[in-house]
Amino acid sequence: MFKKILIANRGEIACRVIRTARRMGIKTVAVYSEADKDALHVARADEAVPIGPAPSAQSYLVIDRIIEACKQTGAEAVHPGYGFLSENEAFAKALEKAGIAFIGPNVEAIAGMGDKIASKRLAEKAKVNTIPGYTDVIRDAAHAAEIAKKVGYPVMIKASAGGGGKGLRVAHSDAEAREGFVSCQNEARAAFGDDRVFIEKFIEEPRHIEVQVLGDGHGTVVYLWERECSIQRRHQKVLEEAPSPFLDEATRHAMGKQAVALAKAVKYRSAGTVEFVVGADRSFYFLEMNTRLQVEHPVTEMITGFDLVELMIRVAAGEKLPFAQDDIPLRGWAIEARINAEDPSRGFLPSTGRLVQFRPPAERAGELRVDTGVFEGGEVSMYYDSMVAKLIAHGSSRDEARGRLAEALDSFVVKGPASNIAFLSAVARHPRFASGKFNTGFIAEEFPQGYAPSAAPIEDPSLFVSVAAAVHWRYAERSARIAGQVPGHERDVGDARVVHLRGATYPVRVRSMPGGQEVFLDGNSYSVQSAWKLGEPVFTGTLNGKRINVRLERNGMKYRLMHAGVEATALVLTEHAARMQALMPDKPPPDLSKFLLSPMPGLLTELAVSPGQEIKAGEKLAVIEAMKMENVLRAENDAVVKQLLARAGDSLAVDQPIVEFQ
Repeated sequence: MFKKILIANRGEIACRVIRTARRMGIKTVAVYSEADKDALHVARADEAVPIGPAPSAQSYLVIDRIIEACKQTGAEAVHPGYGFLSENEAFAKALEKAGIAFIGPNVEAIAGMGDKIASKRLAEKAKVNTIPGYTDVIRDAAHAAEIAKKVGYPVMIKASAGGGGKGLRVAHSDAEAREGFVSCQNEARAAFGDDRVFIEKFIEEPRHIEVQVLGDGHGTVVYLWERECSIQRRHQKVLEEAPSPFLDEATRHAMGKQAVALAKAVKYRSAGTVEFVVGADRSFYFLEMNTRLQVEHPVTEMITGFDLVELMIRVAAGEKLPFAQDDIPLRGWAIEARINAEDPSRGFLPSTGRLVQFRPPAERAGELRVDTGVFEGGEVSMYYDSMVAKLIAHGSSRDEARGRLAEALDSFVVKGPASNIAFLSAVARHPRFASGKFNTGFIAEEFPQGYAPSAAPIEDPSLFVSVAAAVHWRYAERSARIAGQVPGHERDVGDARVVHLRGATYPVRVRSMPGGQEVFLDGNSYSVQSAWKLGEPVFTGTLNGKRINVRLERNGMKYRLMHAGVEATALVLTEHAARMQALMPDKPPPDLSKFLLSPMPGLLTELAVSPGQEIKAGEKLAVIEAMKMENVLRAENDAVVKQLLARAGDSLAVDQPIVEFQ
């Protein structure tokens, strides 16, 4: 067994590998860019080596620096995590040449499966179901449109070396095929240094289901069931679960056998994933093979009880798998939610900045797990991926796992950058997700305008009103106990309050009771029981005996509450103050309709308009690059450009004006 390994990655996955290595008694070496010098994975590793500037192309993707770090520290092996160099054939070859073990597959498997075009041909040879398409060289955008028309719209345009949703577009017309080809090439060249693109038929109403495989280099290859990854946005996974609620036993085993056949065809060693697109009739087609650990691997670990990172390390050290296919258990259900620094109310655009608060829910063995690479006070950088944590819930049934996930999301606090927690909570509770009857179009169909928690309907206002009234009463009751009050003029808390919520007014009465408060609203009584302390960001307790978690932020007499994916601000006043409040004028917000504002922090890579130019609705105005993704900003209406307020190459802040219209 190795005595010391280097993790050629950062963030959550680096911390994840360190955790297993430490349990196995293996020393760890972290590498870090200038932007990551204070990162969590650096603090947790036994040693850490700087490898260059913030951009990944100058640090985490520089093979020579990783190998030099191994030599410098005496690391015998490298775990690549996912992303960066994890599926890079040249990296695996360079490690082999340097005599350093690669905790991943053999070079031949990376070469064969890491390239989507080559892997499709290998799959066909191994008699694995494949999607119709075109895998030869595509000359230019016009050629791409010509091919797409022959294959038949809609088509998927994909970068051969792509992954993580980068270098991938769906086209429904010649114009979309031409534009998609150019964007895929640009993203692939920037992210992977390889701009080859291929085209295949897009299966409508598809489900994305993948099979986890594991080989030991001694001839044994097994599959560890499947993962349902159909809840996606822009081809990036949002929620993943294991097993799939869609597959029957026959399809599950058929997909597993094909995945194993493909892995055996390339003598696969280590953990890998064979991805399939599955039609409504349960017909399935090979999509690609990821020759690495997946982001969503924890759901497989939860239902099998296996540590995939440990198995990868043991296989890389030459050990045989300690089990056969028939020994692999399938225990209950697990669902993972990716907590991202992004703003669902702005079309899920990435968000960056300092984590003013980062309070994940407490882990519970066998029920709840949190994988993260950040900490409170740390920075979410514009240079890397937007994921800040993964929340994984396990239960004996899908409903139990889903319920635990939803409850835990309500108590997950991220303050600073915007996050998608409220959106994830809304998805976890959505009737269609609960039914298991969904496909990869779920988010686009159910949340076409993104998701604004402050505009989401409140199904039960009594919960928000009762919690706000109870919390306000606790603050008022503490104020009444302040020392130095004039005798006979002590503050009287009183029991009458008026709660303003979303334009509605709710008169309430509050009284203290053992363990909490009783709130009287509309002739009903609500018992709010909690051990919550003033200032805590999550109000955990019960409402009429039912468990609730409500994220809470106080600003004077206003309380910002978040529960079940819904956000609302409650203003709690005395009856007299409420009468005065009704007389206050409203201040209208400034009119920003004549400006194009940057929807996210990022790099302005292109300004496609000039002063005096007439533009039409839908026309491209600018391109912003953030977190390795190109974001095209388009005109919402016909207009004339008055002046440009930024230049290509500028670093933009969120809501910074870019263009002013007449």
